[in-house]
Amino acid sequence: MVILGIDPGLRVTGFGAVKVRGLSLEALSAGVIRTGEGRELGRRLEELGRGLDQVIEESRPEVVVVESLYSHYRHPRTAILMGHARGVIIFTAAGRGLPVINYPATRIKKSLTGNGRASKLQVQRAIAGLLKMPTPPEPADVADALAVALCHANVIRHQVPAGARGKAV
Repeated sequence: MVILGIDPGLRVTGFGAVKVRGLSLEALSAGVIRTGEGRELGRRLEELGRGLDQVIEESRPEVVVVESLYSHYRHPRTAILMGHARGVIIFTAAGRGLPVINYPATRIKKSLTGNGRASKLQVQRAIAGLLKMPTPPEPADVADALAVALCHANVIRHQVPAGARGKAV
C-alpha cells in the first residue's frame, strides 16, 4: 500500500509518500509544493491543487492522509487560511477517487514517539529510524508529511484482519 501524507500549508505544503509492505516501510518520495507568495488567494490555491495533482499522479497512493486542522484562539486567521488549503487538498484527492483520512497532531506524534507532545526533533529522529534514513528529514514540512503517512501506516499495521477476529457466541 502507498500512503501519501500531507502537511497542509498555504505557502508551503509538505508531502511524503510511504510504501507499506507487511512490516517494512519505504519512503518513495517527499518534498514541498510552494505557492507564489504575494499572489491572490485563488491563484495560490489553484497552484496548490495543480501541484498536489502532479504528486498524486507520480506517487499513485491508495490513500491520502492529512494532519487535522488545529487553531489557537489567538490566531483565527491562520486557521481560516489553513482551512482553504486543506479544502483544496481534500477536493483534489477526492476528485481522484482517493479516500482522505485525518489525524490530529498529538495522535501523529504519539504514534511515532509514544508522546503526543513530542518535539519536532524527536519526531524527525523517529521518522529517520523507521525509514532507515541517514539523517532526519528536512525541512519541517517534509518531516511532518512523512509523520502523517507513518502514523497511518502504524494504524493499518495494527488493525486486526476481519478473518482473524473472534466470533461472537
